[in-house]
Amino acid sequence: MRRLPLDFGCGELKLAGTLDTAPGTTGLLIVSGGNEIRSGAFSGQSLLAARIARAGFPVFRFDRRGIGDSEGENSGFRHSRRDIAAALEAFRAMAPQIDRVIGFGNCDAASALMLAEGAGLDGLVLSNPWTIEGDPGDAALPPSAIRARYAEKLANPREVLRLLRGGVDLARLGRGLVRSLAPAPAPSSLAEEMRAGLAAYDGPVRILLATGDRTAQVFAECWDAGDPRIARCDGAGHAYDRPEHREWLDAQILAALRS
Repeated sequence: MRRLPLDFGCGELKLAGTLDTAPGTTGLLIVSGGNEIRSGAFSGQSLLAARIARAGFPVFRFDRRGIGDSEGENSGFRHSRRDIAAALEAFRAMAPQIDRVIGFGNCDAASALMLAEGAGLDGLVLSNPWTIEGDPGDAALPPSAIRARYAEKLANPREVLRLLRGGVDLARLGRGLVRSLAPAPAPSSLAEEMRAGLAAYDGPVRILLATGDRTAQVFAECWDAGDPRIARCDGAGHAYDRPEHREWLDAQILAALRS
């Protein structure tokens, strides 16, 4: 396995990418979320790429326009379809043995893949899709997540003892209970656009939700809970930073690559 830095074109602009080589005929295209560079937060995507390549599958990562080493203006995830398509074309050119490419994105990278109707990829792994509009800080936990949190606390003897000893702010607890009884919020227009984009895609899809992540909780509130494409990683955070959660994520991606 080798790691090759490279440049590729997106219209008249030059974008930066990295290929982790491997002999497999199915490849993984990693789309970065937020304004992260292609290595990801704390090199998480770089480490993920190395693990997947060691399993025999080539992996391509890239900086979209205006991010990291890539030229152009950063127009956000809503306008990244061209970047994804250009990266896919470059990946196929650099690894000509591949005949299938699976796309992976976490957070708004998953949303970008949905909005782009799969962007020409042969399969999608969508993790914790971003459905929040406006200021992210304005998005409170959905009522179902608040109820789940309280149920978890009540099942913990130490938390119950803390409550009985007066170690809990009762006013704050009361406000939380009121919020937990509120109806589910209406889906955002972004969520509806993502739903329509995914409906137009006919390839295999996996939707991965980290149950301890607010972004995933907000997504789950506006999505069909019975969608058979959803898999949940209990207790995981947004970046799957614990070893057991990373192993779960790797297993999900590898299953998509091998299917």
